[in-house]
Amino acid sequence: MPRISAPDVTAAKGTRKIAMLAAYDYTSARLAEAAGVDVLLVGDSLAMVVLGHNDTLSVTMEEMLHHVRAVAKGSQSALVVADMPFLSYQVSVETAVANAGRFLKEGRAGAVKLEGGREVAPQVRAMVAAGIPVLGHVGLTPQHLAALGGFKVQSKTAEAAAKLLDDAQALAEAGCFAVVLECIPAPVAAAVTKVLPVPTIGIGAGPDCDGQVLVFHDVLGLYDRLRPRFVKQFGELGEQAVAALTGYVEAVRSSDFPGPEHSFSMTPDALAAFSALIGQNKDTSDSRPTKP
Repeated sequence: MPRISAPDVTAAKGTRKIAMLAAYDYTSARLAEAAGVDVLLVGDSLAMVVLGHNDTLSVTMEEMLHHVRAVAKGSQSALVVADMPFLSYQVSVETAVANAGRFLKEGRAGAVKLEGGREVAPQVRAMVAAGIPVLGHVGLTPQHLAALGGFKVQSKTAEAAAKLLDDAQALAEAGCFAVVLECIPAPVAAAVTKVLPVPTIGIGAGPDCDGQVLVFHDVLGLYDRLRPRFVKQFGELGEQAVAALTGYVEAVRSSDFPGPEHSFSMTPDALAAFSALIGQNKDTSDSRPTKP
C-alpha cells in the first residue's frame, strides 16, 4: 500500500474522515498503522507523555528528531508529521525552514506541524516553497501556554472565534494542507470546517471536523497525569499493564519464573566437560607456590 501523502489528506476533505494519532516510537507506530490510522503525528507532547515534563516547552529539536526517526521506521503507509518544538520556527523564517527541512531529511517525516495563526504565515509560505508540507494548528496551542494562562478552552467569544477563523484561513492561504483545531467550541469548529478549503483535524473541537486526533497513550489509558474532558479512552491498558507487571514481580520473588520451559539445557557430555573445566580452573587459581 502506498504511503499517504499530504495531498491525499487534503483530498479527503468532504469524502471521508481522517484518523490521526500522536505516537512517539517504533512499536506504537506499528500498532497504530495496523489499526488503519491515516496520519501519525510525532507531537511535542512527548515532552509530557514520554519525557515526564510538565509542559511541551522543554523538548528539543534533537529529542524530536530521535522520536520522529523511530516512528518513521515503524510506519509503512501512514503520513508521518513532525511537530516543530518551541522556538524552532518562531525566531526567523530562515530558521524555520532549516529546522523543518531536518525533519524531512534526517527524520524521514512526510510533513511538519507548527502552532499559530497569521503570525506564522510567512514561515508556512517559505516551508511550502521549499517543498515541505505543513500542518497548521490553532485554538489551544500548548506552546503559548504562558500567554494563554493555562489549558483553557479558546474562542469562546464572538471576537475570539472570528480571529480563529481568520488565522485558520491565513494558514490555508499560506499553503497548509490541513489545520488542527484544538479545544474550541464545537459550533466554531463546524463553521471553520465549512469555510476552510483544507481539512480540519479536531481535538476537543466537536464532531464536525474533517478528522480527529488523540494521543496514543490517552486512547489506550496509559497516561493518567492529565485527562482533558475531550479525551475518550478506548482501553484501560494502564491497569492491565500494572497487573501484568505485578504478576511478573511476584513470579520472580517466588521463583515461579523462569520455569523449565523458559530455560535452555546442555547435553550431558557438554555439562560434564564444563564441570570438569570449572574444577580444573578452580584448582589452578587456588594453588600457591610452596615456601622453602
